[in-house]
Amino acid sequence: MSSVSLTRKHKNALSAMLRVGLNLPLVALIILPLAYTFMMSGMPASELYSRLIPTRMDFISYTFVFTKTSIPRQILNSFIVAGSVTLLQMATCSMAAFAFSFLQFKGRNFIFMCILATMMVPWEATIIANYLTISSWGWLDTYRAMILPYACSAMGIFLMRQNYLTFARELHEAAKLDGCNNWRFLLSIVIPLARPALGALGAYVFLLQWNQYLWPLLVTNSDKVRTAQIGISQLFDIDSEQIGLMMAGVVVVLVPSLSIFVFMQKQLIDGLMAGAVKG
Repeated sequence: MSSVSLTRKHKNALSAMLRVGLNLPLVALIILPLAYTFMMSGMPASELYSRLIPTRMDFISYTFVFTKTSIPRQILNSFIVAGSVTLLQMATCSMAAFAFSFLQFKGRNFIFMCILATMMVPWEATIIANYLTISSWGWLDTYRAMILPYACSAMGIFLMRQNYLTFARELHEAAKLDGCNNWRFLLSIVIPLARPALGALGAYVFLLQWNQYLWPLLVTNSDKVRTAQIGISQLFDIDSEQIGLMMAGVVVVLVPSLSIFVFMQKQLIDGLMAGAVKG
């Protein structure tokens, strides 16, 4: 019996070593570009095109990023836009998913399928129409132009609905018998039970909005409302002195998104998988 257990332990150890060996190249493929970006941000200008690894690190570029550029203001703008869109989508998608999951009304399934069908339409196909609409309302160069078009999403409604479908129908019926209306049922029972999916939606939307580039570039004209991704592109210069500055800006802008992914990856995965299997 002990020999069988020992053999099983050896197999498990070998399997673990094999998984680590297979994952190491992928880890290196992801980490090395980030590490090289960080090294370039502190590399002296004289070594940028002559060395792969710097002989010394000079972090004056980070001082310039925060004192000589608009990156701090643009990072704040990115937080305002990404945070606002995240909160709006968490609210609107939760309410819409509740209607499609718990309420009975004519055409419910058809409307839901129409919403899902919008996921098949490329964003590039609607960008001109959205821009003309925003322009006609006089919203150009404002936070509203970057926030309100993304206040709701078909993907968010689908994610939350799939999670709500795992709840027992009897839960809603019992709540109605006790005099609990739909708003109270949603806020007091459904939302607390759906926290993993809600957290996953929030993390996904925040990362997506943080990395937005084309739409903010199209609807903004001044650094007062422009986001960090546009600021990074503005740092680019063919002069070698500016490459370290640009890389420092990239590192600074990467920190919030990487932090959210690292600290919320378990919740992100659990939330996305919460409605995948019923029963």
